[in-house]
Amino acid sequence: MNLVTPDFGLLFWMVVIFGLVFFLLAKFGFPIITDMVDKRNAKIAQSLKDADEIEARMKAWSQEQARLVEEVRKEQAAILREARETKARIVAEGKAQAREEANKILSQARTEIAAEKESAIRDVRRESATLAVQVAEKILRHELSDRGSQRAFIDSLLDEASEADLRS
Repeated sequence: MNLVTPDFGLLFWMVVIFGLVFFLLAKFGFPIITDMVDKRNAKIAQSLKDADEIEARMKAWSQEQARLVEEVRKEQAAILREARETKARIVAEGKAQAREEANKILSQARTEIAAEKESAIRDVRRESATLAVQVAEKILRHELSDRGSQRAFIDSLLDEASEADLRS
């Protein structure tokens, strides 16, 4: 029961031992503990500061990534638009070139057809003229086979010539 109701001697020695332990702890233990706590606080503060910097960098990178993605999308849209325009231009040029070529071929064909037509008409005229001359020659030979008919034909030609001179 002495511990529950300590007497003065026990209380004195307990205070002396407590003071001695407190002094030793204050002299050697507390500086080490407070130093470790301060270092731990500094390390935690530095870690928080680093985490804030990393978070700021991540936010900046995220914004940069978003900007780059938007830039790439714009560039992709520009490339696709340019490709569509180039395709349309090439198709239009091809159609125009095909039309020109078709018109050129048609024009050339028309020219060739006209030339062939003219050549055929000349040939027909030449053949009909030759045929007409041959027919006329045969008719004249037949009609002028005797001397009397020859004289009559010459006289009629001279009469026609003299009438034509008188009219002019």
